[in-house]
This record gives sequence, C-alpha cells and structure tokens, in this order.
Amino acid sequence: MAAQTTPIIIDIEASSFSSEGYPIEIGVALDDGSTFCALIDPPERWTYWDDEAEKVHRVPRDILETYGRSVVEVATDLNELLEGKTAYSDGWEVDKPWLSTLFWEAGVVQLFRLSTLEMILSSGQMEAWHETKERVLGEMDVKRHRASKDAQVIQKTYLDTRSVET
Repeated sequence: MAAQTTPIIIDIEASSFSSEGYPIEIGVALDDGSTFCALIDPPERWTYWDDEAEKVHRVPRDILETYGRSVVEVATDLNELLEGKTAYSDGWEVDKPWLSTLFWEAGVVQLFRLSTLEMILSSGQMEAWHETKERVLGEMDVKRHRASKDAQVIQKTYLDTRSVET
C-alpha cells in the first residue's frame, strides 16, 4: 500500500560499485520539500577508488578531501534530520551497506530507518515508474548526477506516479 504523504528519499554516491566502495556523497529529499547534501571526506583507511564510478558521479577524490565533511559530522547531521523517521532508497541493496559503513566509521548510532522504496510503491506505480522518471528528469532539466538532485527526482517520480490506478 502506498504512503499518502511525501516520503523522505535518500541517495548515496560511492567510490565504487563493489563491496570495497564507501560513501562519498549523501543527498536527502525531505518531506517538506527541502534537501540535504553532503560530500564526505574519506577517512585515511578508505582508499579504494574506482575510476568507472567517478565517471558516473563526477566527483574526484581531491574534491572530497578539500570540500568533504567528516564522517562524524555527516552521520550526526543525518541523525538530526531524520531521527525516528524512515528514509527510502531506490538502491537499498547498495545504499544500506554504504550508510552502515558511514555510521560504523563515525562511531555513531543510526537513529533512523532506511527502507527500500518498493515497500511504499503500488503495482501501478511500479509499472509507471521508468516512463515517469524519464519525464521527470526532462522536466527538472537534470544536468549533473548529484545525490540530492537524484533524491529529488526519485521523490517527484514517486509523487507523480501516486495517481496511477493499481
């Protein structure tokens, strides 16, 4: 059954798509329409870097080291924004381990839940998803692949598919 409110959406960009990857940027589209985005300065032991992943997210490691925030700051900010709430991800199978990596490294207990977006999508929404998302991407004129913008696209796609009959 689809939720009747605007869901909180989280999107995570990572250093790699492999199990060695770690989060480099987290974006959140909140239920009030605002967004949160943070680049993450990789701790020294987070060394694995995949050039193919960088081609997708287009954030070089030196940018993270210059403008990224510490894992403790990002984890703390996420807890302040999301405490007691559920955030949804369209890539839960990769976002969940990356989020766990962030909180473990920070030594901070995660105070919100992360769930797969499919938990709140009706069958009608699922059927209309890809076509609607392509339209939303065009309407929003997305030029850069960034976590907060991706979260907004997912949230708008969810909202635009809500009216689809099941």
